[in-house]
Amino acid sequence: MNDQQKKDAILNKVWQACDTFRGVIDPAQYKDYILTMLFVKYLSDILKSRMAQLTAKYKGAKERIKRALERERFVIPDIEMRDSTGKVEDRFLATFDSLYERRGRSNIGELINILLEHLEDANKLKLHNVFRNIDYNSEANLGQTRQRNTRLKHLLEDLVDLDLTLESVGHLDIIGDVYEYLIEKFAASAGKKAGEFYTPAAVSETLSRLVAPKPGDRICDPACGSGSLLIRAGKQVRSDDYALYGQEMNGSTWALCKMNMFLHGVDSAHIEWEDTIRHPQFVEDDALMKFDVVIANPPFSLDKWGQEIAAEDRYGRFFRGIPPKSKGDWAFISHMLATAMDGKGRVGVVVPHGVLFRGGQEGKIREAVIKENLLDAVIGLPANLFFGTGIPAALMVFDKSRKQGRKVLFIDASREYEQGTNQNKLREQDIQKIVKTFQERKTIDKYSYLATFKEIEENEFNLNIPRYVDTFEPEPEIDMAAVQQEIEQIETELAKTQAKMKGYLKELGF
Repeated sequence: MNDQQKKDAILNKVWQACDTFRGVIDPAQYKDYILTMLFVKYLSDILKSRMAQLTAKYKGAKERIKRALERERFVIPDIEMRDSTGKVEDRFLATFDSLYERRGRSNIGELINILLEHLEDANKLKLHNVFRNIDYNSEANLGQTRQRNTRLKHLLEDLVDLDLTLESVGHLDIIGDVYEYLIEKFAASAGKKAGEFYTPAAVSETLSRLVAPKPGDRICDPACGSGSLLIRAGKQVRSDDYALYGQEMNGSTWALCKMNMFLHGVDSAHIEWEDTIRHPQFVEDDALMKFDVVIANPPFSLDKWGQEIAAEDRYGRFFRGIPPKSKGDWAFISHMLATAMDGKGRVGVVVPHGVLFRGGQEGKIREAVIKENLLDAVIGLPANLFFGTGIPAALMVFDKSRKQGRKVLFIDASREYEQGTNQNKLREQDIQKIVKTFQERKTIDKYSYLATFKEIEENEFNLNIPRYVDTFEPEPEIDMAAVQQEIEQIETELAKTQAKMKGYLKELGF
């Protein structure tokens, strides 16, 4: 079975598992139940793989195997269930298989919660508080006891046949792929909301290649969602010599990001749960921590982003101007620029096109950023790439190491993509063309343009891409002689047909 077939098998099973919850709770909510159980299954299958490897290595010596397992990246603890007198009623390993064996129990929801608590306690540094927002014993979410037990039993039965061992799927992005799949499936309902938290893989890949993290870099995403963009950026380094920092304000998405980091072996990632604008979490000596690379796909035009604190911001992020209360795009960009290292930091951000040309306070901030010589490139993407919104987006790249006089590159990549049923996709050749043009910094007819500061100034600091990249295709000239000839031919054929019809009618006596 190749990777695509393995991925399809997992997604089919997940979709089957969705039937367990469909119509009972909101799709945006039940994905959390499915993804959390998938995570437990993944840990359990990894343990099985390691047990098999260690058993072979130590020829079944239990003590040596036990000691080796204690040094693994994660610990699967034993659970003891006691009655009211303290007598041990049940003892089992905190694995998916243990839950599956007990799937018929009347307290299966409670057992799953207990297992999650033990997993979290045994791996506190990596999973602290990750499961505190999920309750498999919730009557409000999963129904009364009998219905709840039936649903959880079905969920365990749906996932039991999945093979998530390292040998089978070790290099695949299980959580990311399943998350994207569920968002796509629910695009008509929950996707509009849930899609805010996921950056399509091709967009993450493009942005990561543009900011090009290097060995030793500190990389931060202040609106990290499920963490896919951070993980992609880390992979660009092509070694483990980097550090990831992320902040996310939605609790369940933060938990998902923590699980995603764990599954990708990025145990040292710093992922914080808080509002980035009101309460930035990465602070050193009472100042914002600085990063080599700052990337993000913040919520588009966020309302109530925190304007009320901007004027008195203790970190001085809004000295260029305060964005409007109902549009937080430039608030996130201002934060990102403030956290990029002076003289070397690079910033890559996904924005709606309005950021490029809206006036008022946004226009003033944009003008100030350009005058500071921070903007390096603007790239227009095809429409309908994102889940939950069809509006076209753009990428903006800022660079704090730009030399004076360096031009700003504009790329119009909006017409090069693969059309999909629900979502369009950037193909590998589309990504390569964007990145190559960015690296070579060249003007290509109807695709890219290097603009001077003077040209941007003449456009009143409006960055709307058509002002710089001319994609106008003139209509072909009409050959009037050929058209006249075609009309005459049609009239001749019509006359012949009418003559034939007249003859037929005459034969019929009309």
